[in-house]
Amino acid sequence: MNVTKQTISNWENNNILPSIDMLVKISHYFSVSTDYLLELDNRFYLEVSGLTVEQIAHIQQIINDIRRH
Repeated sequence: MNVTKQTISNWENNNILPSIDMLVKISHYFSVSTDYLLELDNRFYLEVSGLTVEQIAHIQQIINDIRRH
């Protein structure tokens, strides 16, 4: 992403914030939403790529059952 270690350190230490463009690049790199990076979204997601529709439906049913109990 052509970012220096110093820039990353500044982000981590809350000295500066990444630009909006960089935030979008980071979200794409890590396959997360910008809301997640900004700690505005506390939802969890399951990666279901490669599963069939039937398999996904089964997982959804299990989640629904757990929520009911």
